[in-house]
Amino acid sequence: MKPYVILIGSASGIGKSTIASEISKKLQIKYLIETDFVREVVRGIIGSDYAPALHKSSFDAYTTLRDTFNYKSQKDLIKAGFEEHASFVIPAVEKIISRCVKDKESIVIEGVHLVPGLINLKQFTDVANIYFFILTADKKSHQERFIKRAIAIKRGGTQLDYFEENRIINDDLTQMAEKFNIPVIDNEDIKVSLKKILSYINEVRQVVYLKHSLDDITLERDIIIKHGGRITDISYYIDDFDEPLRRTVTNYDDNKYSQDFLTNIHNNQKDKQSLETLYKLSNNIHSHTICAPDKESLEKIIKELDENNLLYDEKLVKNKENK
Repeated sequence: MKPYVILIGSASGIGKSTIASEISKKLQIKYLIETDFVREVVRGIIGSDYAPALHKSSFDAYTTLRDTFNYKSQKDLIKAGFEEHASFVIPAVEKIISRCVKDKESIVIEGVHLVPGLINLKQFTDVANIYFFILTADKKSHQERFIKRAIAIKRGGTQLDYFEENRIINDDLTQMAEKFNIPVIDNEDIKVSLKKILSYINEVRQVVYLKHSLDDITLERDIIIKHGGRITDISYYIDDFDEPLRRTVTNYDDNKYSQDFLTNIHNNQKDKQSLETLYKLSNNIHSHTICAPDKESLEKIIKELDENNLLYDEKLVKNKENK
């Protein structure tokens, strides 16, 4: 059996340590490593004269960059410093993963240094089950957690002065995650975040057939997300088409993304009419592959969809396809 390698990255103060610890407990993974500890080891090997960015924190590494005139804005400068800082830590993280995979041991790694696009996970895909998540939070929630964390680790003076830099790092990580198709988890509620992450790892899934108008799309979405579920595709069944029209869905479980989508549908008349036409052509019949964190959650989703008269008989779709 392939070992699990679960990576959880985020800017400081988002809650990755708590999430990583809970994931480790849920999946009974004994190895849990923070990249901050890895960084300290690397600092002992590579001196500050050679790697000044490494010997700063992730949020102020930009102060060591010399070619500042090459950056169009302060944001770009902060991102560059952060990524240079992380680039010294990532090779050591990859070595740790290599050792765990070799020993067939599962591991959870969390830290700000886990930057999508910089860490090479493709080298492990054949020998391990790799899962990579980036956590985020809205600015207000982030600031509240950031202050609590700064007080807890008794470095408030240093940490609090750099909240805006950490916010830029948050945005950089989420943008890189979206670029490389890595799930972004809005860590508004720890229990909900755990369910979302487990829905990727456990992959309890089922194709579910539904029939409802566009007016009920919000209800459908709320039921699925409430129980920690997500959908990976939508198939529309149109008369006289040999195959259904299929669309892949990304970031469905991201509250902001899905809410923005719904707001746009209801406010943008052109997009709304296009989707209404598609619903009409398919007689409001479509299907989703629904993924849930566990069998119980999946059953709750299906039950509530049924109670709200959103489910459609799969046999009717199959009979229609076979005609």
